[in-house]
Amino acid sequence: MRRPALTLLIASLSTLFACESPDAPPDPADTTISPRIVTLAPNLAELVFAAGAGDSLVGVSAYSDYPPAVETLPLVGDAFTIDQEQLALLRPDVLLAWESGTPAHVVDELRQVGYAVETIRTRNLDDIAAALARIGAIAGRPEQARKAAAKFTSALQELGDAHADAEPIRVFYQVSSRPLYTVSREHYASELITLCGGRNVFADIGELAPAIDVEAVVDRDPEVMLASDDAGADAFTEWDRWPAIAANRHGNRFLLPADELSRPTPRVLAAGIAICEALQLARTRTTGTGDDTES
Repeated sequence: MRRPALTLLIASLSTLFACESPDAPPDPADTTISPRIVTLAPNLAELVFAAGAGDSLVGVSAYSDYPPAVETLPLVGDAFTIDQEQLALLRPDVLLAWESGTPAHVVDELRQVGYAVETIRTRNLDDIAAALARIGAIAGRPEQARKAAAKFTSALQELGDAHADAEPIRVFYQVSSRPLYTVSREHYASELITLCGGRNVFADIGELAPAIDVEAVVDRDPEVMLASDDAGADAFTEWDRWPAIAANRHGNRFLLPADELSRPTPRVLAAGIAICEALQLARTRTTGTGDDTES
């Protein structure tokens, strides 16, 4: 895919974000009375806004910082501790819990004291679209949410189509270095790698985010290493001890935007673009099949 085509793709994705701006006001034609919602994870607050129901959100969890409007909302605690007094003051109609992050005992305790709690699953890309639709239904904004989900799915398809003919390349995604964690094919980060023509070298492992050992990485000899930029400049320093790994030989070690990659929301599209650009550069360095005029 030539750079002009990539530019058009990025422009179309930018339009997607603009059309679904989390700060946009609700449709005045929608007269549905929305429930009062409290979210128990930062990605859920973002999903509520993306679904067009930001005006229903009355409380959020710690570290909720996107969109900026959530920073003005009361905090009800973090993933492990809930401020029951604050929660009672907010009088929520429904709490949204994150299936992968909110401990089961927290959900159980909240239900036992009488709160309605809905758990939202966001393990893979399809889950993100489904979460938008479900939150829209909960918030009384089904049509807005359906459109947001459809645009997200369409943009993913466009990104995949743009790289459908890309040369396969072996990729290792490092979640953390100590302890060493990666992701399996079930994780949305792995799906983004696949959309970009990459092959996750640990796709076959059953766990969503398995712990692995260094020898396993060396044996699978990835041609590309990826990590989020919040890991810092030393993210890959440990791997200098194994210069024979293909990714080291060709200098294919890339940091990705942490905010967009770490939260399963429509913003993962931006992370997908970054992954595709990194893999195309890696192909150029590794096999010569890339082209400096390509993405």
